[in-house]
Amino acid sequence: MSDFEPFYDVSRSYEDNYEQGPFGSFAEALKDGNGADAAGTTSEGASASFLGQPVNLPFGIPAGPLLNSRFTTAAFRMGFDLATYKTVRSRAWGCNPFPNVLAVHPKSADGSLTPGSAELDEGVLADTNYEQPISISNSFGVPSQSPDVWQPDMRAAIEAAGPGQVLVPSFQGSRVEGMSEEEYIADHATTARLVKETGAKLMVMNTSCPNEGHNRLLCHNPLLVGRITEAVKQEIGDIPLMVKLAYIPSDGDLELMVRSTVGHGTVQGFSTINTISAKLVDANGNQALPGAGRDRSGVCGNAIRGAGLDMVARLAAIREKLGLDFKINGVGGVVSPADYQAYRNAGADSVMSATGAMWDAELAHKIKASR
Repeated sequence: MSDFEPFYDVSRSYEDNYEQGPFGSFAEALKDGNGADAAGTTSEGASASFLGQPVNLPFGIPAGPLLNSRFTTAAFRMGFDLATYKTVRSRAWGCNPFPNVLAVHPKSADGSLTPGSAELDEGVLADTNYEQPISISNSFGVPSQSPDVWQPDMRAAIEAAGPGQVLVPSFQGSRVEGMSEEEYIADHATTARLVKETGAKLMVMNTSCPNEGHNRLLCHNPLLVGRITEAVKQEIGDIPLMVKLAYIPSDGDLELMVRSTVGHGTVQGFSTINTISAKLVDANGNQALPGAGRDRSGVCGNAIRGAGLDMVARLAAIREKLGLDFKINGVGGVVSPADYQAYRNAGADSVMSATGAMWDAELAHKIKASR
């Protein structure tokens, strides 16, 4: 990475990043004390919107690298008008062991991964050779502070948004041993209520991490997602709810997801995609990430842009087919202004970048300058 320093330092533990971060340009943005980024507050005069909230440009950073209010505030100051507070839970939850991030190198000429391809099961090279265009592993296990820590910090994050900027809280339920399905549903509703108490104007429910057990995703069970969103909506009322999805290969399953949520009036949008799961190996073909149950990891960054664009286009087609009104937030492999525009052209109402933003703190400014 030469002398470049991503705002989340992949060479440090999650705990160190939480306590000491952000780094690089984001750290400098916190030092200036000038509040929200000037370019962010003037570029469009809040002429766009995100789930009903006015925004300067519908572009930002999704759930993942913005660990607390320092990270989200720095994101605002760097011109990212949508800053997603990393997914929170109803209880404290530990992080997977370090390392969590490795550089990932697919075999294809353009560095892309294809959902369902043999390469995902045979093994994809992962190491510490971070090269552009960047793709990385995402092996954290959705850690969370306890509510008595994240609630006041989330309130501070919400208050730090400048004109035309929105703090986007992300949450999920926690399945623990011996928990019934009804208790699991109730935990989602409880966590949503805790988020509501911070003054959140909207929220995103994460169904795209392995919260159903090892490499099992909640979003692959549309009917259960439907039941959960009904319980969540009873807690949050008119607050808009977006659901974060992983790649769903079946059009039928994706349509069932829409019908089970938007069709019942419980969901106002979808954010997609999170990652693509792949077996990660080192140069000798051995497991790249240490520890039991970590032979596979979600891959994000440049490698998943094609899959992300595909999901957005398919959701947009379902939206038109069913005549339903919901928003689409496009995520996955956005590393340039052209990628932002490609997602908008595919049907996305808003766009976010995690890995691309980590490696290019000026990405929001570049997108605004290109318009």
